[in-house]
Amino acid sequence: MTPAARIAAAIDLLAAFTAQPRRPADAIAHEFFRSRRYIGGGDRRDVNDLVWGVVREYSRLAWWLEREAAPITPRLLLLAYLVLVQHRAPAALFMPDLYGPPPLNPAELELSAALQKQELLHPDMPMAARLNLPEWALPGLTARFGEGLAEEAEAMQGQAPVDLRVNLLMGTRAAAQAALAGEGIVTETTLHSPWGLRIAGRTPIATARAYTSGLVEIQDEGSQLIAAITGAKPGMRVADVCAGAAGKTLAMAMGMANKGRITACDVSAPRLAGAARRLARAGVDNAETHLFTPGDKWAKRRAATFDRVLVDAPCTGTGTWRRNPDARHRTNANDLAELVAKQYDILAMSSVLVRPGGVLVYATCSLLPEEDERQVDRFVLEHPDFTPVPLAAAWEDAGLPGEPPGAGPHLLMTPARHGTDGFFAAVMRRAS
Repeated sequence: MTPAARIAAAIDLLAAFTAQPRRPADAIAHEFFRSRRYIGGGDRRDVNDLVWGVVREYSRLAWWLEREAAPITPRLLLLAYLVLVQHRAPAALFMPDLYGPPPLNPAELELSAALQKQELLHPDMPMAARLNLPEWALPGLTARFGEGLAEEAEAMQGQAPVDLRVNLLMGTRAAAQAALAGEGIVTETTLHSPWGLRIAGRTPIATARAYTSGLVEIQDEGSQLIAAITGAKPGMRVADVCAGAAGKTLAMAMGMANKGRITACDVSAPRLAGAARRLARAGVDNAETHLFTPGDKWAKRRAATFDRVLVDAPCTGTGTWRRNPDARHRTNANDLAELVAKQYDILAMSSVLVRPGGVLVYATCSLLPEEDERQVDRFVLEHPDFTPVPLAAAWEDAGLPGEPPGAGPHLLMTPARHGTDGFFAAVMRRAS
């Protein structure tokens, strides 16, 4: 593809994002390239770099377009990105070309000239735009990080690393690291997870034998720690209430050494079908799945029968914004309010599953206090038979090595402090 053709493709993909604002951008991008197989690997990377660059810088670019009284369109967002971020002359890229975009018109040339006199960050830029954060999330993130918000926001701008969890049912971490090295994949051990490896650079993993055989799974270190802190052990009965694709189910099943019983529950049949396939590939044979349906009596029939219950609640995903930068623009204040209500209902419903003396773990991939500590505070106030377990004690009870990553009452992982996605987890024990 010519440079102009790559610009045209990037504009088309951004337009596809705009046309489906509530759909995850990575799914749209997958369909876009699948229907354009003529776009080669190198061109695809270049188009992706342009498009995801615009998505990551959207708030700042949109502010500049509004300041210049220009409409916020995919074409002008890309033009602003080329000028303000890449410091390129867009007129040389919007050239007459069989597969390129139309040349810049007089108004666009004027906008380009105006932007070329500016820097991306401007003194008049409000905090939300300066930090590339949506207005609706700013109060919660400010309450969480205070003066450290700018550092965390900058970390959210970066590329997320690829972390792997070694499947101890199939081999040791050292053996997995050696197997990956034999395929040219260099890794380093994670700092806090005893099961984790981090890939150096952007080496593909999906075709590696260590991955296809089930020896390793892709899982952020923070997510691994959520599973670890449940303290799931051989012989226990464990429920993963919002299992999704079963990433944490897999990790807990591994800790149980295929002894006991673990149930992965979800409201999505396709997700549970994918979970079943992953469990089989990983050599897990002590797991079952359960599909929640309207009027389901499953939880009522199994009340007070589980040693460990994990509620990995649906949330805004603020902790994963460096991995899913479009999510910050797909979510709004109404979504937050609806999720907060749903989270509490799921937590309260799931608590009936915990046996006396058992443990309930509430987790999110959100960094907003209203989805995290405030939910826990409300829950223990209304359910006095549950008592929060301090992080240090929960870490020790789970048999995890070293010191926990933080001194707070709950587990909190952040991109800037720990190099992981943002995760929260609270451990609560039910009275005997």
